[in-house]
Amino acid sequence: MIMNNNELYSLIKKQELVTAPGIFDGLSARLAEQAGFSAVYASGGAIARSTGVPDIGLLTLTEVSDRLRQITGATNLPVIADADTGFGNEINVKRTVELFKNAGVAALHLEDQQFPKRCGHLGGKSLISIEEMIQKIAVAKKHAGNMMIIARTDAIAVTGFEDAIDRAKQYVEVGADMIFVEAPETLVQIELIAKQVPGPKLINMFHSGKTPLVSTEHLKEMGYQLIIIPSDLQRAAMAGMKSVLAEIYKTGNSGALSSQMLSFSEREQVVKTTEFLKP
Repeated sequence: MIMNNNELYSLIKKQELVTAPGIFDGLSARLAEQAGFSAVYASGGAIARSTGVPDIGLLTLTEVSDRLRQITGATNLPVIADADTGFGNEINVKRTVELFKNAGVAALHLEDQQFPKRCGHLGGKSLISIEEMIQKIAVAKKHAGNMMIIARTDAIAVTGFEDAIDRAKQYVEVGADMIFVEAPETLVQIELIAKQVPGPKLINMFHSGKTPLVSTEHLKEMGYQLIIIPSDLQRAAMAGMKSVLAEIYKTGNSGALSSQMLSFSEREQVVKTTEFLKP
């Protein structure tokens, strides 16, 4: 079960339900902290897209772990990290857990997709066996230390809702600290996951995905402990950059959109320039 001195566990115990916005670098992590959030989610998909590639398992373990070190160095908040499939089999899972732990993350989630994976809301996914996933969870738990291990199943879109529930239950039984059933498609499914799967539960809430948006209060009443919102922050940033780029291309400067941008001094406050310049 979850280590009692894990900072994320303590936060959940205090707040009952924690919302972690999806971030992808030190700057987005800093902004989330300054916005008042108590935890952040290092989205594997958002990290991949920040390098210009889609979320289909193209980044290497070291590319992701290097980014995680940048993120944990920029924020004091607990970081929940996306470990995809563990970047291979159970041997790879061991190294993934060790590198993520050394990067300072509070929790990671492993999924039961075949490697290389796909974004949880894309089609064409395939699964490993329950037995192989159980092995991965066992290895992760063995080497996690104080880090929480969250088990994710992508079975709804591949083998159906009943198999997803069965897999989730088995992952809890073998020691996963929290369960993440990816991409439920209806409110009824969200409610059934909460009722039928024991232990702490994570849910993915983001605009325009397969999962309907549900209020935080309702999710709390159902018994969810952690909400992640993987891509909304990045998509907002992408939309903002497109607008500014279009204005610069049209007029040669961004003056007409100044109200939509931080000022020079506000930018420097975000990255704590004054603090860094103190002797």
